Amino acid sequence: MEKKVVLACTTCLSRNYTTHKNESNQSERLQVRKYCKRCGTHTLHRETK
Repeated sequence: MEKKVVLACTTCLSRNYTTHKNESNQSERLQVRKYCKRCGTHTLHRETK
């Protein structure tokens, strides 16, 4: 079962991306390095609650 999750930048805390996550395979929060438009660099984005 997939769940829609929001990814937020760890530096500026802006919520830039949405994605889907399979909860049966991944029980931990998703962490991905993505480009942040506000910061202007690639930063770590984490799944929000």
